[in-house]
Amino acid sequence: MLEGAKQLVTRGTDIGARIDGLDTAARAARGRLDDSLVDEAQDLVDRAAGRLRLSASHTVVAIAGATGSGKSSTFNALTGLELSAVGVRRPTTSWASACVWGRDGADELLEWLGIPPRHQTTRDSMLDTGRRESASELDGVVLLDLPDHDSTEVSHHLEVDRLVALADLLVWVLDPQKYADAAIHDRYLAPSAEHQDVMLVVLNQIDTVPEERRQSMLDDIRRLLDADGLDRVPVLAVSAREGTGIAELKSEIARRAADKLATSARVDADVKAVAGRISAASGSAPTRALSAERVRALDDAFAEAAGVPTVVEAVERSTRMSVGRATGWPVASVVSGVKPDPVKRLQLDLGADGRELSGRARTALPEATQVQRARVDAEVRALADDVSNGLTQPWVSAVRRASTSRLDELGDRLDAALAATHLGGSRLPVWAGAVRVLQWLLVVATVAGLGWTGVLAGSGKLQDGDTVRVGGVALGLILLVGGLVLGIAIDLVCRVVAGGTARRRATDADDRLRASVSGVSQELVVAPVETELTAYTTVRSGVDRALS
Repeated sequence: MLEGAKQLVTRGTDIGARIDGLDTAARAARGRLDDSLVDEAQDLVDRAAGRLRLSASHTVVAIAGATGSGKSSTFNALTGLELSAVGVRRPTTSWASACVWGRDGADELLEWLGIPPRHQTTRDSMLDTGRRESASELDGVVLLDLPDHDSTEVSHHLEVDRLVALADLLVWVLDPQKYADAAIHDRYLAPSAEHQDVMLVVLNQIDTVPEERRQSMLDDIRRLLDADGLDRVPVLAVSAREGTGIAELKSEIARRAADKLATSARVDADVKAVAGRISAASGSAPTRALSAERVRALDDAFAEAAGVPTVVEAVERSTRMSVGRATGWPVASVVSGVKPDPVKRLQLDLGADGRELSGRARTALPEATQVQRARVDAEVRALADDVSNGLTQPWVSAVRRASTSRLDELGDRLDAALAATHLGGSRLPVWAGAVRVLQWLLVVATVAGLGWTGVLAGSGKLQDGDTVRVGGVALGLILLVGGLVLGIAIDLVCRVVAGGTARRRATDADDRLRASVSGVSQELVVAPVETELTAYTTVRSGVDRALS
């Protein structure tokens, strides 16, 4: 397509780049802007690619008009042959007729136009013996005589609409009686304002108008065309029957065909017209970046719904318990019994094997409450509304749809994210291990002291001067009381120290869990929204290239 476009790049106009821009915009707009508009854009891209791929040396000129306007007579006058039946002799066929000046390279173009061979005439054929000089003026022209646009046959309307969209240059033939008819102005002329540089308007049958009224009639047509937005379209007065003005019309067609601008101008006009409608639908507001504050608020809502505070609290309690069991007075631990680990109760193990298990199974965390889910919905909506502020409604809707498109996965994804997060709390601090050894040594000392004191007391020798004493106190009693008091004191001190360790590990676990949750919010909400913003930027960029 672009190679064909390069053949038609003239006077600095890069048609290929414009078509490519429209194609890019249409692809990015699919599913976001109105389907009919996107379909129109992609149909145009295909049609323009087809036209640019074909003969660049031919210009397709379509003669169009209403019943009785003398359209076919004008066609015959231009060709110099009676090729199209006129008046009551005009057949009811829905096919257009084509006359070609310069057949080389035109066959594929005619096939693309859908003109059957039996409706084709080559102007430089044997029909033109002795007329080659006059025929050469229109060399490279493919002249089409379209069916009447106001025909009662639906097939005629369809054929006119199809070929009007394909022609490089449009010649609209009006007549003195119906030149102001709304049927042609409302359906064809006014909607084609973007194509006025590839249009001509011809007032036929000028010979039937008194000379003193001709200029006023032409002025009235000029006024109507200006009202249609066609202020640059030339108006020519002709009489196909008498030949008046036909030479001027032929010269104007020949001039436009000779400078090879009609095809490129038509494609340019088509591309700009559709790109303009996409631009209007898409808007031109600058792309807004996602607010870091909004993303953090969303992450917080996700973390709360996932149960991160519950897990963090469990980590802190678990750390307190594990350090307490290691550093506490062993006798007290035996008496109080072994309490279940809060983290393991949630099926969130701290070891490597436990992490592997957690990655395969759901946790025991409760599902998000209605309040938590409502907060998630509110933050998702706030993020979408913030980033789509100023965009047109189609893009606002697209961003909102994207932001909620994967929320049905939220519960499972958050649970899996927490289950796969290493909480980093299974390893005891080094000091706790040392304290545990010390506590057991104190237990041994206490038990030894208790046994020694008990034996001495039982034998009545506790007060015996021969008993080993330290500072006047029996060594066994010192071991008993000292081991007991020191063990309990160390237990109390370590509980305070364990609280600080537990809080640090809880903070670390909170950071890890929130990072995992942030990954879920990124995948389920942020990434889909950013995809829509990228698509919006792509549409704007493509439209800008198409309109450049």
